Order: sequence, then structure tokens, then C-alpha cells
Amino acid sequence: MFGMLKNSLFGNTEVTEYKLLSSETQDGVSFEVRRYDGAKYAVVSSEGRSFDQVTGELVRKLLMYIGGSNEQGVAMGTAAPIIVTVYPRNDGVLSRRLVVAIRLPSGYQPCPPTPTDSAVGIEERPGMTVYTLQFGGFAGESEYRAEALRLTRTLGETAPYQRKQYFCCSYDPPLKPYGRRNEVWFLQEEP
Repeated sequence: MFGMLKNSLFGNTEVTEYKLLSSETQDGVSFEVRRYDGAKYAVVSSEGRSFDQVTGELVRKLLMYIGGSNEQGVAMGTAAPIIVTVYPRNDGVLSRRLVVAIRLPSGYQPCPPTPTDSAVGIEERPGMTVYTLQFGGFAGESEYRAEALRLTRTLGETAPYQRKQYFCCSYDPPLKPYGRRNEVWFLQEEP
């Protein structure tokens, strides 16, 4: 159900599997519609600082947790992607509120280790269908905003997705120099 991605810096990474519902190209922009099953995630949030100011710090907290900084002292391995929920204002600029999450590896879904950092929580998230736009390179707030705008324009005004939030996803460790994978996910409104 879950794939493994070989990463030369960190060994094997469990990548969340999904069901591909469709793959489309409109106006030269390719995107996918995917369905993800519900799962448990480690989450940490921030208010008051920008995406670029705080994302690295929050990701480190999650990596420490899955790396063994938990009451059981269990190193769970790595999982991908890291998912940052952002809340755009009407002008497209991201608010200073965000939530960073990482799906717990499948072996720890039934009984996640207890975080020792009070900022880290465990959250059960329901299944979701997302519109996905993939892109490469090093991604910060400006790159995610540009790709979100591209996906917004491609989907048009009538596509059934939530406009008050979207997800910025990264699959690679920060030191990976090339072949990077990032995605923007828009959560499809359920009928």
C-alpha cells in the first residue's frame, strides 16, 4: 500500500501511496487528481511568523519526533511528503498561520509513540481527494505561491476545491541538490 523511495542521504523513505483518479493537461499545465486514505500524522503549528521563517524549525521538530525523540525512544524511519497547510489571503499572500504534518510510517499507525515535545501532536486525518501540481527545485513561499496560482488558473473558477487553504508538499531532505520533488495540493470539496 505504501511505496519506498530510495534516498542516498537518508536510506529508504516510506512514501504515502494514493489512488490516481485522473491525470490531465489543460493549457499546457499537467496535474493529477489523487485519493489518499485517512491516516495518523504528527503535526506542529505556528502563528505569527512567515512560511520561510518558520518552516525549517517546524520540520526539524517532526523529524526529531520520528527519529526517536518520543517517550518510547523509537526511531520510526522517514516518511514523505512533509505537508504544510497554508492559508492564503484574498491577494494570494500566505497568512502567518501554518500547520506542518508528516504521515506516520505504516507500522506506527495503530499506536503512535508519544511525543516528548509538547509542540508535536498526533492527529487523525480523514481520507482526501486532491488536485496535485508537481514541480522541482528548492521551494519556499514564493515558489509554492506561484505554483498554486498556476493550478488555480488551470482549474478555473468552477472546480470544486477549498480556497481557504492548500497544501505545500516536499519529498526531499534539504541537502538534496537536484531531482527535487515538490507539490501543491488543493483539497477537493466532497460532493
